Amino acid sequence: MSLPLTLDQREFSCRAGPREELVGEIIQKISASLSILGSVYIVADVVRKLRNGKKTDPYQRIILGLSIFDILFSFILFLGTWITPEETGWLMAVGNTSSCTVQGFFHILGWVGEIGYQMALTLNILVLIVFEWNQEKFAKKVEKQLHIIIIALALTMAIIPLFFQSYNPRCGNCTIEVIFDECNSTDDEEELCVVRGNLTVANVLFFIGFSMVFIMLIFGTVAMVWVYVHVRRQETKTKRYNFRGVQRDNHRESKRIRKILLLYTISLYLCWGIFAAMVALESLGSIQIVYGIRVVFKEAFPPLLGFFNMLVYFLPKCLKYQQDHPGTWL
Repeated sequence: MSLPLTLDQREFSCRAGPREELVGEIIQKISASLSILGSVYIVADVVRKLRNGKKTDPYQRIILGLSIFDILFSFILFLGTWITPEETGWLMAVGNTSSCTVQGFFHILGWVGEIGYQMALTLNILVLIVFEWNQEKFAKKVEKQLHIIIIALALTMAIIPLFFQSYNPRCGNCTIEVIFDECNSTDDEEELCVVRGNLTVANVLFFIGFSMVFIMLIFGTVAMVWVYVHVRRQETKTKRYNFRGVQRDNHRESKRIRKILLLYTISLYLCWGIFAAMVALESLGSIQIVYGIRVVFKEAFPPLLGFFNMLVYFLPKCLKYQQDHPGTWL
């Protein structure tokens, strides 16, 4: 199948020329490869524990779900223009309408699932420290419901565009997009008409998707501040009353978890915070982003979340190894 259209190929491009297209594709593929590698390491670690009969907690099962969705999302970004329709004229584009639809489906599925599990990860850390839950309580009260909601939401967001032919090429990838072409109005003046996709569906899903991104960022920021203030109060109380034993150990563990949440939140802002801000500014037409900044924060960083998550996930093990083997870097 191919796009049943003959359109200006520049409509599908968001870059100035072939050189910019090539640079963008190379950077995106490198970042996506690193993210896939990081997420695969996390999945392998959790699966190895399960195969060895070790017990896993909600944190590990949530990071497992996050990594699986990240692999889907990053792999689709790695394929990039290779499966976009050849008719777009995009560099290295050899796909068709069917491959474009598949790419769009897994793009949205992985993206929404990744956002959902990132918020679940933040929630897990928040209730452990601030509300003093343990992992058993979290598993019993909310974990199952979280998995169901996240997976159902991701599938719903990915399936809806299929019914409206709304997976179309845009900027080197296929995602939720509407294709316009020239048509004639009743007074014979040229105007643009939708020839593939549904504009209302695309706008609504775009709004929902980026609302989720901003909710994720706001929730992560609030949780980080809340956890920091809580641990700080614990620290003041510990120094004032000179707590020992279990209470001091609990405070030390809270500080360790706080650092983990801080690192996850920083990764989130690097990958999605700046990206979302740039998309919002460009959508409003209030600013023109410099090419170099676009490449870094719209091509390089968004696919890297899995790689950053791997660094944070394995950090405690690396620090423990360093303690057990003084003088080593890891």
